[in-house]
Amino acid sequence: MSFAFTSRLPLSRQAVDRDHEARATPDLLDRLWADASTRVLALHRGSALMSPTGGPARLRLLAPDREPSAELRLYLGRSLAPEESEPVGTRLVAAVLSDDAAAALEPDPARWASLRTVATALTDRDAGLLTETLGVVNWHGSHSHCPRCGTATLLETAGWTRRCPSCGGQVFPRTDPAVIVLITDADDRILLGSNALWENNRYSLLAGFVEPGESLEAAVIREMFEESGLRVTDPVYLGSQPWPFPASIMFGFTPSLADGQPASGLLPDGEEILDLRWFSRDELRAAGDSIILPGRSSIARAIIEHWMGEPLDFGPDEVHGWR
Repeated sequence: MSFAFTSRLPLSRQAVDRDHEARATPDLLDRLWADASTRVLALHRGSALMSPTGGPARLRLLAPDREPSAELRLYLGRSLAPEESEPVGTRLVAAVLSDDAAAALEPDPARWASLRTVATALTDRDAGLLTETLGVVNWHGSHSHCPRCGTATLLETAGWTRRCPSCGGQVFPRTDPAVIVLITDADDRILLGSNALWENNRYSLLAGFVEPGESLEAAVIREMFEESGLRVTDPVYLGSQPWPFPASIMFGFTPSLADGQPASGLLPDGEEILDLRWFSRDELRAAGDSIILPGRSSIARAIIEHWMGEPLDFGPDEVHGWR
């Protein structure tokens, strides 16, 4: 395995020391809020405040005294990027704002952007920061109550855990693993599928969640048979990318068709996958806008371009599904 592929994935980039040990510091967030050198990432309804400059897309990180009161605060770590305007070592905090607080800070909706739309344009540090923030904030949104007794939980360790005041149970952020798979046939054509929730000309790689008690490799074999009717074997790991919409990490694999498995034996499940097609490189190059491929921020797009051996100059910048 090489990191050369992973380093090209927009949401796998990072230039932040998450500074795990500091999270347990008593009153850490209040201390950081009182420190003028701290910088704050403002988040509202999943969108981050962006810099108004006309240059490359950048997060607009503010001093704590510029921020209205936050509904939730999260310690992100220390900046490691020497090319950013903030010095290396700058401590970074995310602040989730209410509608009123966001409007007071920046009323222009064009200054707020979702990760889906700006992922490929952000710097390594900012892409990692926003991905980290969304993943943990989305987890908070779905774990406000104790899974054991139903009591409302309280934030601890600078936003990285929640504790139940009733039974004492502690809950940590969760990430759901999923596999995304590039299957090729004997003619080196790629298999793409069209999901039931998409336009009928949108195609992507086949993917699925890993089930409890299942290895990643076993999930590849099971999911590919369930969605396409094809038997595959020997899944080879390619790379991974977090996908915080709301809480996944995508593991890319390239298996082989099993011995005796004909490429013609396609059987879409009819519920999730409605159509399956084999594409050669020339067919994809010639397709242009007649088919819609995965957005540029997705690992699916990166895997397809890795197989192509070249970037594709068509397709959406934004991706709506998790593949």
